[in-house]
Amino acid sequence: MSGSGTMMLETAMETRQSRRLANLLDIGRIYLEPAVHAHARGREILARFPEAELIEVASHWRIPELFGNEGAARDWVRNKRTVLVLGVKKAMTIRPNGRSADYIAPGASNGCALACVYCYVPRRKGFANPITTFVNIGQICAAIERHATKLGPRTEPGQTDPHRWVYDIGENGDASVDDLIGGNVRDQIELFRRLPNAKGSFATKYVNRDLLDHDPKGGMRIRFSMLPHRPAKLLDVRSSPMTERIRAIEDFVRAGWEVHLNFSPVVVYEGWTADYIRLFEELNDTLSPVAKAQAKAEVIFLTHNADLHDVNLHWHPKAEDMLWSPRLQETKRSENGQENLRYRAALKARMVRMFLDLMAEHLPWCPVRYAF
Repeated sequence: MSGSGTMMLETAMETRQSRRLANLLDIGRIYLEPAVHAHARGREILARFPEAELIEVASHWRIPELFGNEGAARDWVRNKRTVLVLGVKKAMTIRPNGRSADYIAPGASNGCALACVYCYVPRRKGFANPITTFVNIGQICAAIERHATKLGPRTEPGQTDPHRWVYDIGENGDASVDDLIGGNVRDQIELFRRLPNAKGSFATKYVNRDLLDHDPKGGMRIRFSMLPHRPAKLLDVRSSPMTERIRAIEDFVRAGWEVHLNFSPVVVYEGWTADYIRLFEELNDTLSPVAKAQAKAEVIFLTHNADLHDVNLHWHPKAEDMLWSPRLQETKRSENGQENLRYRAALKARMVRMFLDLMAEHLPWCPVRYAF
């Protein structure tokens, strides 16, 4: 490509990203730890938002007007659109997982600009959870690389992958959205491109086509979250429409990405099985044989929380008509000690079996890696 052609392409990409960024994010206030200025990524992000009000804070976790402020629930979406938090990641813990990945990598972000009503991250952060971006991405990538190097080659196939160790890089956020803030996700793509024994993975509800320009060369798995259209419109607030996600699967496969389907959360309501059959039919009709041949799925039924239910009633009560089903749910203490609501054990076992039977009938080309 000529120099002028390359410049035109770069300009078009910048225009496209700026337009999308303006629709999803209009950052007017940035809370930041003082150490952010010492990191190149921090300075880069601050330069992208030159008109934002800067407020220094001692810790990205301790921002009283955001976290723990019950009144902030009424400004839920506005905070997600207009507030950004910048911090320095302290703990580089890498935890075993065994479901979505072999390991959970140190997160390069926390929180999200999307407002999916069932998201568990607000349970940890209080009444608002705009994006927190960690600017010491070099240290995060170095921790992953040291861990993968110590593991060595994967000698036996596992549920997560037959050949590589899989690291989930998006446990507490959406990496597709994070890429609109700065270069952290692209740095992680580059990392997994050159690690022969490791693969990065993240689930997303947002179609970021700029990621198509970064061929991961087998080192990245993107898991598009799938919900029937009816619950998606109600619950996946500010996310990409479901048809757009389905159509993007083909494009990402062509661009060198591994693409899996993330049926999460599966929400039970009147007519839910019929809606899922229609979703399966749309996937069948849209995807090519090549996309189908590489696909796998994970199935995760809804876990809800009484405190989150109360928060949602402040800003999106209609969603709780679908999520809050006491006659179907029971309290169960999670691994981190929180009391969550899950579908009653015996009922859930039958529903999981029903869902898998529907998949086997309508998506026989899509193996299920795990379901619970």
